[in-house]
Amino acid sequence: MKNFYFKFLFALIAPLSMNAQSQDTLVDVGGYKMHFNIIKGEGMPILFEAGGGNDASVWNGILEKIHTVTGTTLITYDRSGIGTSELNPKLKNDADFGIENGIKELEIGLFKLGYDKDIILVSHSYGGLYNLLYTRKHPEKVKSIVLIDATPIDFWNDELLTMRDMNVDLSTIPKGTGDYYANANYNETMRSIRGMQFPESTPITSVFPENSFPYFPEMLSTRWKKLQDELGEKNKNVTSIIAKGSGHAIFEDNPALIINIIVKAYSETLDNDQQNTLLKKALDNAIALAIETRAHSRSEHDLNTLGYSYMQTEELDKALEVFKVATILFPESANAYDSYGEALLAADKKAEAIEMYKKSIELNPENEHAKEVLLELKQG
Repeated sequence: MKNFYFKFLFALIAPLSMNAQSQDTLVDVGGYKMHFNIIKGEGMPILFEAGGGNDASVWNGILEKIHTVTGTTLITYDRSGIGTSELNPKLKNDADFGIENGIKELEIGLFKLGYDKDIILVSHSYGGLYNLLYTRKHPEKVKSIVLIDATPIDFWNDELLTMRDMNVDLSTIPKGTGDYYANANYNETMRSIRGMQFPESTPITSVFPENSFPYFPEMLSTRWKKLQDELGEKNKNVTSIIAKGSGHAIFEDNPALIINIIVKAYSETLDNDQQNTLLKKALDNAIALAIETRAHSRSEHDLNTLGYSYMQTEELDKALEVFKVATILFPESANAYDSYGEALLAADKKAEAIEMYKKSIELNPENEHAKEVLLELKQG
């Protein structure tokens, strides 16, 4: 329901000292093989679903960093006919390769790998439809979903599908590929999912960019954005986040935002003690980043943005811990004390907040915001 506006990038995690152990494997799903890549860990696994025509490699830039903080198993895969995954040789008609067949193949693959129980789903664009159908079939297994500019369920009405038919030439797409069959079945797929909803009990974070498809005609981009907005407005289980300055592939334009959102979604499946451990790990990595890179302004900003993200989600204890770390790491930063003061006020710790604002003004006598807050506090 809430709309959070993230304007800047922030990174939770330090660079890895070594690559996480990943396993590339081909899984027989009925006489043909599908490619899965698994970074093994402990905890509820996270499955990543790529957009239309993309293979698993699109996620490579963020996986190791997510694994560093969560320590859980991360799974990516190529849908049949994409990347190194094979097509079912027994299927003959274009319609046989539709999205329902794709869900069946995914189920078989996860079962054979032993990851067919509780799971977290992450998807981009067309991959969001796979998240939708998988969750509707297994609502008890899917514990959280992160949608990254996922295709709005009701975007493609019949008028737009007719327009699409006039602009998509199947003869230009190599037959016998996953991309060909996805396009051949596209209209039927969009009609079949029209009006569907995610289960109301499933927590969903929907991230969509400020500049999703800049080449879309204004009518289409407006419709796309309107449906993205409505997903959060009409569903209490959906939190909507707008990625300022990003395009359709947010995980490339703003990877740190996506990493943080996925880590947060994972943390919310844990108990309180596990959440605190995860937070400490994230903070430890942020501190290590500050020490290793000595990138003062960037690292300070990363912590500041992380603190405000916790304030926006009303996790004040975590916000206070982050802002306190920022003042320790950057004792000469007026902004660090200003932010800590704001969080202390939100936590109803007035006396401590006053001290932080005074320190901020001491470091920066031109901090008008801090002066105004102190004046209001004195008058109050």
